[in-house]
Formats: sequence, structure tokens, C-alpha cells
Amino acid sequence: MTTSQTEPPTYDALLIVSFGGPEGPDDVMPFLRDVTAGRGVPEERLAEVAQHYYHFGGISPINAQNRALLAAVRADFAATGVNLAVYWANRHWQPWLADVVAQMRDDGIERALAFLTSAYAGFSSCRQYLDAIEAARRRVGPRAPRIDRLRQYFNHPGFIEPFRDATQSALATLPPEVRAGAPIVYVAHSIPEAMNAASGPAGGMYARQVAEAARLVHEALDGSHPSRLAYCSRSGSPSVPWLEPEIGQVLTELAEDGAPAVVVVPIGFVSDHMEVRYDLDTEAAELAARLGVRFARAATPGTDPRFVAMIRELALERLGRAAPRALGPTSPAHDVCPDNCCRFARSHPA
Repeated sequence: MTTSQTEPPTYDALLIVSFGGPEGPDDVMPFLRDVTAGRGVPEERLAEVAQHYYHFGGISPINAQNRALLAAVRADFAATGVNLAVYWANRHWQPWLADVVAQMRDDGIERALAFLTSAYAGFSSCRQYLDAIEAARRRVGPRAPRIDRLRQYFNHPGFIEPFRDATQSALATLPPEVRAGAPIVYVAHSIPEAMNAASGPAGGMYARQVAEAARLVHEALDGSHPSRLAYCSRSGSPSVPWLEPEIGQVLTELAEDGAPAVVVVPIGFVSDHMEVRYDLDTEAAELAARLGVRFARAATPGTDPRFVAMIRELALERLGRAAPRALGPTSPAHDVCPDNCCRFARSHPA
């Protein structure tokens, strides 16, 4: 990664880096094997997770969403005069990072910015992306472009404001008799507690950033709705502690407390990943129905123009042409991660 310089460096491209997902039934198991490579996850466990994808025809929504984001960013850059070529690559499926980095090299790209489709600090949400970028560069060779990550954006207005409006819209879909006082549950992807403890300079940064993003969205509401923070999509050995409470536990507690309705806000996701479509829209919604609780889910930012404009702003920050913006008391995140930032060594399959 880069080090601080008096003059901002010049760049000639932006690379959107995402997780990737299968685009047909035959892709599902190879994709899951790539995601879990080296972690000792049993094949039968992969087959269980594969059912989530088969429920939707073996197709993850994430690649289509990234194609839409790629087109939106290119259109925004063209309309605002930002002269950066825009590419997209995945960690775990086509288009593979190494292939796209090789294409960038062949296109004459020498230095690029990387926008990660995760807003938060952490091993899975940041460090693994940085390591994957460097591995791709090594594979491409000495002419591979240098690639510098844009900062995390959990408290940027372009991330928070779309969630704020989406939460209000979700509330509006509830019947008036259950809308007033309906709890808002903010949901992020769970991670092992040890992984969270390793995130950020002082540890625990992932959970703190998630909580701050949820707080920023919630403070923009009318104040009549209690809030909860929950996690989804835990996996691995039950003996390994993960961040809790789990969304199902929270829904059950709310039903026991007499809540007639709930709005779920997938604050941990920039678009409708499989975790949103299956874990929330399918499993959590079905649980809420069994509990007799009306369920509404807020939209993710996706290609909201404010989110797309945020990507441009983050790029212009690094070009020295825009001042960093952030909501709330927390400062904008750092641009450059120390080499040991968010390092985590798994001792159990997770």
C-alpha cells in the first residue's frame, strides 16, 4: 500500500473489487470450494450452504449488481469529468482479480485505486481484499499496476443517507396500526469474535463501525422506534464464538415482547448479496411470519446516485481534489492500512 506523500499521487483507473458469486448451478460448489479453500470445511457443510444458492436457481445476485454498479460509476465519471478508467474484479469468481489486473496492465494502466464493496474494517471485509489484490499483482508480474485501496466509508453520507431513506420507505410499507413504534433491527454479517478483536488498530473496529453506521441511520428517524443490532450468516464450528445476537434470536425476543412488526435494515451490505436474499428475505422473513410479526426489509444502497457519487468523492479525495466527508463524531477512516492491520489466523474452520 502507499505511504503518505506531500503531493497526492496520480492515478489512471478505478478497480471495483467484490466477493463474487455463482451464476448457475454448475458454479455453486466450485465457488464455495474457492471461498473456503484451506479452511478444512467438510464437503457436506458446503452442500448445505449450496442449497441457499440452489433456492435461487444457483445464481447469486451479486455479479449482476456489480455490473450495474460498474455501469453507474462509469456513467457518473463520464458526466462529471473524472478521467479514470473503471474496471471490476472478484476475489472468488469471474471476473477473477488476476485476469482483470492483467487486462489493466495490457491497457497501459500503471496506478489504480481500489473500491471495496464492503464499508467496514476487518479481516474478511478489508484485509483479505488487500491480500487478494497483492496476490493478483504478483501473479501478473512486474508490470502489474500499483493498486491503492480507497478508505472505508461506513460513516460517509453517501452510504448512510440511502439507508436512512430506505428505512423510512420500509416503515411506510407497514400498515399504520403496526407502524408506530415498530422496532428497527440493523443487521450485519457475523464474524468470529476473535476476528473482530483483531480488526482495527485497537481491536473490535468491525463491530464498532457497524454500530456507528446503525446509529447514524437511526438518529435520522423520528425517535419513536426502538432499535436493535443483530448479525446474520454465521458459519463454522458451534464451539467458535461469533458476534451475536443472531437475527433469529432478536426476532424471537421482539415477538415475545409483543412487537407487531419489525423493519430489518441490512446495514452490513452495500447491495442485496445472497446473505440478504436468503438469510433475511427468506429465513428471517419466514421466521417473522411464524411468530406473527409483520416484516419489512429496507433496501441496500446498490446503485443509488448518492452511493455512486460517494465512490467518485472517495477517488477525488485520493487525487487531492475533494475534502473527506463523514457523519457523526468518528473521523473519516484512514487511507492506508498498516501491514499488520486486521491480521487474523484461523485456528478452527469458520
